[in-house]
Amino acid sequence: MMLGYLLGRAGIDVVVLEKHADFFRDFRGDTVHPSTLQVMDELGLIDGFLKLPHQRLQKMDGLFGGTPVRIADLSRLNTKYPFIAFMPQWDFLNFLREAGKRFASLRVMMNTEAVDLIRRGETFAGVRAKTPEGPIDIEADLTIACDGRHSTVRERAGLEVVEIGAPMDVLWFRAGRKADETESVFARVEPGKMMITFDRGDYWQCAYVIAKGQHDAVKARGLQALLDDVVRMAPILRSGIADVKSFDDIKLLTVAINRLARWTRPGLLLIGDAAHAMSPVGGVGVNLAVQDAVATANLLADKLQHGCPSEDELDAVRRRREFPVKMTQAMQVIVQNNIISGALQGGDRPLKVPLIVRLITALPWLQGIPARLIALGVRPEHVQSKAAPAS
Repeated sequence: MMLGYLLGRAGIDVVVLEKHADFFRDFRGDTVHPSTLQVMDELGLIDGFLKLPHQRLQKMDGLFGGTPVRIADLSRLNTKYPFIAFMPQWDFLNFLREAGKRFASLRVMMNTEAVDLIRRGETFAGVRAKTPEGPIDIEADLTIACDGRHSTVRERAGLEVVEIGAPMDVLWFRAGRKADETESVFARVEPGKMMITFDRGDYWQCAYVIAKGQHDAVKARGLQALLDDVVRMAPILRSGIADVKSFDDIKLLTVAINRLARWTRPGLLLIGDAAHAMSPVGGVGVNLAVQDAVATANLLADKLQHGCPSEDELDAVRRRREFPVKMTQAMQVIVQNNIISGALQGGDRPLKVPLIVRLITALPWLQGIPARLIALGVRPEHVQSKAAPAS
């Protein structure tokens, strides 16, 4: 949607396909970081965007084996929007779709699922899609796959995925929240267990981290055993946990870190999770995808006025975005290997707060460093693509 908006704004004829009838999907990335808020500001959309219901996070506090820690403080950033906005992703997508309706060159097709690619020799020339009215072919000078970590387009194009691996999976669920319930701690780590809670206004969004492949073992212990662990770790959830009535109310996120060595084929480009799946560490996935979209429009909008760019020109997107992707994934792997893996292994010994976390907690000026990495990323992108003259 972001790339569709940017290209439509530039006067490029663009069609965005969404396989569902709406954007309403729970348990998606809802963290809108300062880098994305800055993009919305540069597009003149920020005032309306921030009128949508959202919650704000500046200080990331946690309990590590019962010891209070502070992981990051976004108020130390020299940026216009020094906070993370928690907003349902469907609100973000609907906002972009509504804002994009003023561009005659942007068309959003709902209930339209890309199921295959159209080929002309070695060149890709669009997609075959499934609609309620039957199959259709949508021809295009350039096809851009933004269809996520389980990308159909990537599979049809035969692009190889390089797996980096992650030691955990995540169980997502909601717990009710009373109006007077407040909690500054958002991360809790104990021997064999880890949990994140986000205040979403009228409910708590919860992420219970489990060791990779242990979902069946968790279910075998039973729902009550899981909920007892949750309440013991986060007593604030005691009243609201009744909202979780069965394992149907708990969604499994299978965590993956991977990336493509090659993001392009003639007439085809992959960005976002389709090109590089991110760990949930830092909640940066949505924002990396938005940065990809901005870079893609910056690099290709002018060229698309004259047809499909060459594959080398398309590959400029990978050359621009691969470094921040690799650096971010490397930092996620460090956190996984040095903090999460050790915590999930459990054992009888109490957890010891890692030295780096102790230093960040003890020296407030250090809290701006992880804040910058989480909030702005390694190479934040700024809107440089030009808006087409109003007709």
